[in-house]
Amino acid sequence: MIRLLTAAGVMAALLALGGPSWAVSGKLVLYTSQPNRDAQQTVDAFKAQHPGVEVEWIRDGTTKVMAKLRAEFAAGSPRPDILLIADTVTMEGLKREGRLMAHGDAPVSAYEPALYDKDKHYFSTKLITTGIVYNTKAAMKPSSWKDLVGAKTKGLVAMPSPLTSGAALIHLATLTAHPELGWSYYDKLAANGVNPKGGNGGTFRAVAGGEKMYGMVVDFLPIREKAKGSPVSFVFPKEGVSAVTEPVAILSTAKNPEAAKAFVDFLLSRKGQELAASQGYLPAHPEVTPPPGFPKRSEIRLMDFDAGKALTEAESNKKRFSEVFGN
Repeated sequence: MIRLLTAAGVMAALLALGGPSWAVSGKLVLYTSQPNRDAQQTVDAFKAQHPGVEVEWIRDGTTKVMAKLRAEFAAGSPRPDILLIADTVTMEGLKREGRLMAHGDAPVSAYEPALYDKDKHYFSTKLITTGIVYNTKAAMKPSSWKDLVGAKTKGLVAMPSPLTSGAALIHLATLTAHPELGWSYYDKLAANGVNPKGGNGGTFRAVAGGEKMYGMVVDFLPIREKAKGSPVSFVFPKEGVSAVTEPVAILSTAKNPEAAKAFVDFLLSRKGQELAASQGYLPAHPEVTPPPGFPKRSEIRLMDFDAGKALTEAESNKKRFSEVFGN
């Protein structure tokens, strides 16, 4: 009896610490928009802690992942237990539809409240900010978003289209809600000869190749490529930056919710956040050291962002954007 009680006590202690590696098992289905390499590394690191879990993962861009999931919803047979996709706006929509499961015990005590849903239905796992890239041959080093609408940058600025890029749509919602910028900022961009098109990759290539001297782009592209010798630098503007945060969430229809919770807990743990940093991303955890080329987290100012408002206004923002730029 004493031996049985001791074993039970050990089990309880292990579970209180997040559980032993064999505490969760079975099949876990993950739908993700991570790049293939990052997704494989993430799954491998999770399985190293939870070898009893078999992970099946399907990867595509967030738009295509959601199209697949919507078809499964319509058929009454959603497959994934867990989603790891680009943005909180998509997650907020799923939450409002009742498609997500709350994880009240998720380890978020170190995180800023803005980085997770207040009802704990989804959680940011990294920060992919949008700032300013400039070619090192440019005549000016920008420090403010307003530098992109002056005479010195007329005709020299590239930016992705929010009609194509989810990150650009969130950037649009963030900047137009900023009291010093607003929609008049986008009016000035259009008047300054900016022609938004494509995604972040095309914007980066235009600046790195010298076709344009300045651009709005996600941080990791210029920071990674600068380290490889690309003639670019990246600026976190003084007003702040927008961010997509690659949130993770458990579906309300999850067939293996315990393994799904363990996956969320891993991504939010120091080990999971250190993995994100090793992949070249800015970790969401404020105490984890950013990768080379990034400033300290305390030096990066995130602009206010309301995912619910952005969801509600997404279509009207796209329409107004098209009117401003004639797209």
